[in-house]
Amino acid sequence: MTTDLPFIDPTRGVSKTRVPAAPRPMDLRGKTVGLLDNTKEQGDVILETIAQALRERYGVAKVVTWRKQFYSKPAPAEIIDEMANEVQVAVAALGG
Repeated sequence: MTTDLPFIDPTRGVSKTRVPAAPRPMDLRGKTVGLLDNTKEQGDVILETIAQALRERYGVAKVVTWRKQFYSKPAPAEIIDEMANEVQVAVAALGG
């Protein structure tokens, strides 16, 4: 017995509006970097390793980490606002 499953096209209905990328700094030396933990398994361990590398290899002055409550939900506006006010560079953890 076979069951046909519907095909889901993730590109269907995509907006044609383009959002420009945020300006990138020439280097990270002396910058404050924000990391957003998406609560996936071992995300905190991975981000701490990244934070250490950012400080040691790239001269980042400070790393601040925020943690979302649920990985399947967007970060609350309060977290996004805090990050925007406190850091020059932000990284959101992704993965599965």
